[in-house]
Amino acid sequence: MMQNYWREIAKEISQATGETFEIENRRGIGGGCINQGYAITGNGKTYFIKLNQATAVEMFAAEALGLQQMRDTNTIRIPKPICWGTASESSYLVLEWLEFGRGNDKAWEEMGIQLAQMHKQGKADEFGWNRNNTIGSTPQINTKTDNWAEFFAQHRIGYQLKLAKRKGGNFPDTDKVINTIHKQLENITPQPSLVHGDLWSGNAAITNSGEPVILDPATYYGDREVDIAMTELFGGFPAAFYRGYNNTWPLNQDYPQRKSLYNLYHILNHFNLFGGGYGGQANRTIEQILSSSH
Repeated sequence: MMQNYWREIAKEISQATGETFEIENRRGIGGGCINQGYAITGNGKTYFIKLNQATAVEMFAAEALGLQQMRDTNTIRIPKPICWGTASESSYLVLEWLEFGRGNDKAWEEMGIQLAQMHKQGKADEFGWNRNNTIGSTPQINTKTDNWAEFFAQHRIGYQLKLAKRKGGNFPDTDKVINTIHKQLENITPQPSLVHGDLWSGNAAITNSGEPVILDPATYYGDREVDIAMTELFGGFPAAFYRGYNNTWPLNQDYPQRKSLYNLYHILNHFNLFGGGYGGQANRTIEQILSSSH
């Protein structure tokens, strides 16, 4: 059964690339918390493959589309999606293989520059995206709207709070939180920029040749500050990254006031995915947001 399954995927790769591909070797590698990851090799080529249950095929289709849209800005290296679909009981996504190394300051500064360029080039008229996708395995609602405050308050924070309630999360008055966030964002008018959407250190890397790469996106059009905020959430990126970014497209001086508000989305999502201490962290962040609004 499994052999047929891998054969099917090899056939799809051959069709997508126009070159015969047969799997000679495969090894398991980390695919994040949600998927299984493999390196598959044959005919002198290597590909990275993510596997999940068959029901996750839409998640992979959206990821491939997000990767492709980011690639289309011609600004920063993004793994090329080769093909995706279902085989037997599983869904899969095949990506080009990239060899990662250790980044120096120059590479991280370059990453900042290139991310700023992607945010600049990837423009739209509205916030959201042309389909829903996922952040981790949580659905991410991308209903288009031209009002950023409404989009972020409802489709990001509101939606996560609704999920958190179902998970038994004990958070303060949901409507009050949503209204406060709406109010704090209603005076800004950011350009709808193509954002990575899930930009923590695990989704950024440097190739062996020193080229910055971003991967595993939760793409949509939003305020570019959401990407920068998330880079600061779990320990931060090297200082060179922020230098490169700010030299290319300086952040607004009141960005620090919005940072925790944007990161509340990811903290709530972590509570919804993993539970535990993220509930306390979410409550502390909410308290901070509510008290700063007085």
